[in-house]
Amino acid sequence: MSKLAEIQSEYEKFPEEFSSIIISTVDAKGIPNASYTPFVMDESKNIYIYVSGLATHTSNIQINPQVGVLFVEDEAKTTNIFARRRLSFDCTASLIARESEIWNQIVARFQIRFGEIIEMLISLPDFRIFQLTPYQGRYVVGFGSIYNIDSNNLNQLLPITKDNV
Repeated sequence: MSKLAEIQSEYEKFPEEFSSIIISTVDAKGIPNASYTPFVMDESKNIYIYVSGLATHTSNIQINPQVGVLFVEDEAKTTNIFARRRLSFDCTASLIARESEIWNQIVARFQIRFGEIIEMLISLPDFRIFQLTPYQGRYVVGFGSIYNIDSNNLNQLLPITKDNV
């Protein structure tokens, strides 16, 4: 197996190591907010988050649908704190209409993944599901081992060269 094929395989499995993601949003004044939220992901790399309307990140998403997402290797598992494996996506958020067919499908995925807590969240009217659709990304494996994610095929890594930094 080539080195790229090996890293490609790691990339495809990497999000499965996580139950939550770090998200970055921006408010109307341009002030950033970093937070986290549990998620589910579909086969097309769309990320779904089920968030409270009371959360700062939810208000920010409604104002500005551009969201940064970060999956980052656990500090306890890394061999070098300066070179943690990480995957980032730049996404556009869209609200999933409550009780729609897709909303019900995504809630079912959340129930399978996170259990009984989802029943309680369903009863809370302020909770919403957003679809975060990635349009570009980057996978960092370590020092000098950085890959862009093909914006036309989010399943494909592109080695970074001096021409596509």
